[in-house]
Amino acid sequence: MNLVDSSGWLEYFAGGVAADAFDEPLADAEALLVPTICLYEVFRVVLRERGEQQALQAAALMKQGRVVNLTEEIALRAALIGHNMKLPMADSIILATARAYDAVLWTMDADFKDVEGVRFILRG
Repeated sequence: MNLVDSSGWLEYFAGGVAADAFDEPLADAEALLVPTICLYEVFRVVLRERGEQQALQAAALMKQGRVVNLTEEIALRAALIGHNMKLPMADSIILATARAYDAVLWTMDADFKDVEGVRFILRG
């Protein structure tokens, strides 16, 4: 299983210099987890930068993967992770979701640089 966080989705949709690094996890929708917090973050950024139509298209693409709701179990795991690793709420939820499903977390977020189970992609 794979989980691409918001930074990866945004890089991919923008066609950024590191967009190709996310081709592998995004190629297999059946093995792709999409936390609802990522849907929120990506939709909001795309809405702000490109408008509602583009944001809806981005969300539709993301929803081809397996959308994972924030459950009580993931919320509690996220709180522990956030406390122990000093991570922001969204990052904690994303990492807790990846760990709950034994998924590799693909990201460009420096908060995850040396975290086990994370595939960190350098910007440009």
